Amino acid sequence: MLQAQIYIDKDEMYDDNLLYTVIMEVLIKNDMNGATAIDGFMGFGANQKMKNPNQLFSFDEVPMIITFIDEDEKVKNVIKEIRKLGTNGTIVTHHVDVY
Repeated sequence: MLQAQIYIDKDEMYDDNLLYTVIMEVLIKNDMNGATAIDGFMGFGANQKMKNPNQLFSFDEVPMIITFIDEDEKVKNVIKEIRKLGTNGTIVTHHVDVY
């Protein structure tokens, strides 16, 4: 089994829709075993700039992780479809054992 994690900003848009909603719809359409979208309360990316949206008067974007799991080929195929959305997010995968 392969697990994928997609790191994006919660307010990132695709056309007129929130990107995380579009990604979740792609996962449903591709019949993934399951997926979860998780809000982050703090984070940083390759630029090493801390994002802390919960601070008073912060204009930082809320970080988000979308994680999903399925058979290796299904995950790889859906990642190809998600990459076509043009997101600046990072996608990582790792093999997992499911019990």
